[in-house]
Formats: sequence, structure tokens, C-alpha cells
Amino acid sequence: MQRILPITNELALFDIAHVRALEQHGAASLPPYALMARAGEAAARLALAIAPHARQIWIAAGPGNNGGDGLEAACHLQRWGKQVAVSLIGDAAKLPAEAREALARAQAAGVRIDGETMSAPDLAIDALLGIGASRAPQGPIEAAIRRLNSLPCRVLAIDVPSGLHADTGQPLGGACVTAAHTLTMLTLKPGLFTAAGRDHAGIVWLDSLGVDSTADAPQSWLSGTSAAHSRRHAQHKGSFGDVAVVGGGPGMSGAALLAARAAHAAGAGRVFVEMLDEGAAALDVMRPELMFRRDWTSSTPAVLGASTVVCGCGGSNAVRAPLPRLLSLAKRLVLDADALNALANDAALVPLLRARAGRGLAAVMTPHPLEAARLLECTTAEVQGDRLRAAQELAARYQAIVVLKGSGTVISALGRTARINTTGNAALATAGTGDVLAGWLGGRWAQRESGDEPATAFAVAVQAVAEHGAAAEPQPSGALLAGDLIERLHRR
Repeated sequence: MQRILPITNELALFDIAHVRALEQHGAASLPPYALMARAGEAAARLALAIAPHARQIWIAAGPGNNGGDGLEAACHLQRWGKQVAVSLIGDAAKLPAEAREALARAQAAGVRIDGETMSAPDLAIDALLGIGASRAPQGPIEAAIRRLNSLPCRVLAIDVPSGLHADTGQPLGGACVTAAHTLTMLTLKPGLFTAAGRDHAGIVWLDSLGVDSTADAPQSWLSGTSAAHSRRHAQHKGSFGDVAVVGGGPGMSGAALLAARAAHAAGAGRVFVEMLDEGAAALDVMRPELMFRRDWTSSTPAVLGASTVVCGCGGSNAVRAPLPRLLSLAKRLVLDADALNALANDAALVPLLRARAGRGLAAVMTPHPLEAARLLECTTAEVQGDRLRAAQELAARYQAIVVLKGSGTVISALGRTARINTTGNAALATAGTGDVLAGWLGGRWAQRESGDEPATAFAVAVQAVAEHGAAAEPQPSGALLAGDLIERLHRR
């Protein structure tokens, strides 16, 4: 058994269909009931670890094999001297065969099994619904979920919090368990780490139950921070590339400044700023190292072809004019905010973006869910309803690397297994942090050398997103100001 976060390497994520296949493979190679026995014991041991002094433990058990896991856990906890009560939801006679065996074992161990709940348990275990749930909980199951969420004690969820979709991280309806801990079995599931999953799962633990999943290709990977690259003594500012930030339309110059400061803090050799508001100041008094150019986009093709460009931060409608030239000539291009809105509103720009891939040039798009919805011509709810699918569809439609921001940011690209980022928290939900991410990504990218630009861009996006989130940890009280975030990133 292992605690998942924080991580410094990548961990495989499997969707429901593949977990089912793995489950069947494991069951076929083991004696009957072995997987449920292992799952129940693992849940009981984790319960002891997270609440060693708990005397009274209430288990809400559902009508399927997830309930069987809870009943098996009850056997162990009862034998270990705990006062255990199980509320079995559903007809005991209709339980699956292995869950019926778990029920018999629990009864033989002296576990109290009835429809009542403990008035004040020291720990509660959610064994109501597993990965097979596909519709909103109703009736007694819904009532049990609401009871679990009302308790003052900690809740341990077995496999997934009941009512949460294991693939998408979205609640199936209005009732979904909010657990302090989740022990997921066999493999990690993507829904525990993106959308609402992180809020509902709490601290995630994994027990493979002795079943090897390494032979199967994962549907996505869970990624975390990695070691930063060190600089060599003989390097100079020209070794670290040029970044140009094109944005800052009328009344929005702050967004461009944040992106430029972040690119500078990330280590770019030189950072140019083209303000699209002609009345904006041509100096950043906080960072006089930034070099302002009124018409940087009109630089020679050779200059654009050697630069990393961050476009759209506070660009307003003015960003539409320089986009065609940047899409056609910039070597490396980060598209954020109003650059994305321009793509969504002007179909003539899309072929220019798609053509970059055919010429070996990479682009990274960094939409938040609303911007992603505009680009996909759907609703924000549809994007959030399946964030992995949305990111993959964006990557296919626009032939670009996609960073779909939000809880459990998804990084996707054609021909590559998607990543779900594990770092960050709600302190980043404040104005300007997206501009910081775009600039930081550009600054990191400018320093990388590669003959395979798409591969480099994808790796840099994964790294930059992880670093951006990690800079918000440990989580401060309240929001993290974007300017302060840059300082945190620079100190890492």
C-alpha cells in the first residue's frame, strides 16, 4: 500500500474498462474470494493507520462487491477489538456471491449488521458504490451518502468515493461522498485526480492487491514535479533563448507584464514585450530588465523563427492582428487567453495553427474550461464532464499541445498519453495566475534544445504546469497573488 501524493515520478492511470479487465485477469489467476479478502484486509489496515484510537467504526455497505469489501474489512476490525456496525443497503439475498460470503464471514465474526447507523462513530467507511456506478445515487444509497457527509469524523472511501465517476472525476448526481482518505484498489483511476475528484477523494492510497498492471498501457499518467535543470558555468544569456510576450491590450497591460516577469524568472535569456495598448508604458519599473518593443511582431522572419512567443495575455481584440504572422513564423508559440478566443471566433486562423505541426513547429494552448468550451463549440459543463476527452479532442482539432487548466490540469497531445498534474491548489484561483503559467512555460521552453519540437513542447508543458502548481504549496490561507506566485517560482 502506498500513499500517492506528492509524487516525483509518473504513475499509470487506468479507466474503468481496463480496471474491469485487470480485475477479471486477477480473479482468474487467484483462488475464489482472494481479491475481496485482500481488499477488505487492506481497507481495515488503512483504517487502523489513519484512526488508530478509533473505538467505534461505522461501515456503510452497498449491494455490490464494494459492499463486500466493506464487510470483509468489518471482519478484521471486529477481530482486532473495534466496535463495528455495518449498515447494509439492499437485499442480502441479492448480493453477488463473493459479497454474500463476506456477509457470512462478518456475521460469524460478531459484526453488528442492521439498517441503523452509529450515533457518533470515531471513523466511517464508505463501501457503498464502486467503479461500476453509472447513475445518480437514489433512495437509501443517497441517504447513506448524505449521512456519511454529515458526520464529524473522518470518512475512508473504498476504491472511489461513492457517487464519483472513476473516469471523469465528476459526481454522478447531487449526492457524492467527500472522504478524508480513499483507498483505491488494483490501479489508480483518473477521476480521483481531476475535476471534482480531488475534493471528494481526499488523500489517495493505492493497494494493487498483488495484481501486476505493468504489462498494460495506461490511458493517462499522473505527473508531479521533477528536478530542475542546472546551468553550466560557461553558459551566458544567449544560451537561454529569447521570449517575446505579445499582449496587454487596452486596460490589460498587467497581464502581459505578469507573463513577461514569469518568463524572465523562469530563466529566459532575454524577454521582449510588445504591448498592444499603444498608450501603455514602455518600461516595467519593477523589472527594468524587460525590453519593450512597440512592433516586435514585425521583426524579420529570422528573428521570429528563433524566438519563443507567448501570445494573448490580456490581448483583447487587438491580438487578432499579429496572430497570422506569429502562427506562420514563430518557432515556438504559447497561445493563451485572448489568442484562444481569437481562434474560436475566426475560423481563418485555425488552418495556420494546424499547419505548424506539418512543418515541425509546436504550439501550446493553455485554455481554462470556458475557453476550451468556446474552442470546442460546446458548454463548460461538457468540458468539465470529461476533462481528459476534452483535452484530447482539442489536441486533435487544433494539432497542438493542450494544457487544460483547472483542478488536475490535463496536458494532452496527438500521439502521446495524456498527463494529469498533481500539484497546486485553490490558492491559484485568482486573477493573473494563468498569465504567470503562460509566461513561465515560455521561459522554460526557450531554454530547451531539441530536434523534435513537439516532444520538447510536451515535456516542457508537463514540467511547467507541475512547477507552477508546486509553487502554491503548502497552501496559503486565501488566494495567492499572481506577483507573489512569480517570486515563489523564482525561489524554487
